[in-house]
Amino acid sequence: MALTFPNRSRSYDAHGHRVRFVGYDGMMEVPFFVEEAALASGGTAQTGSETGLLKAFDAAREIILTVAAKAYARSRKKMYVLTGKDFA
Repeated sequence: MALTFPNRSRSYDAHGHRVRFVGYDGMMEVPFFVEEAALASGGTAQTGSETGLLKAFDAAREIILTVAAKAYARSRKKMYVLTGKDFA
């Protein structure tokens, strides 16, 4: 099955300094994280600001989901952490 992102929710993981969102492959839930540095590098987020990082995620959602789907297609893992390198 193809990876889908029907759930638009996302949350900030303060401990990991990243934003969490979920994809689905059929019935299987696939967690994804985008590192704070990757979101802040776009210039739209204030480092350390949960609100700013969530806004940056929302602004770049389509790009993030595309990158996430490509990462998932390359290798099937239980969890993905997207970094700035994934967006280069």
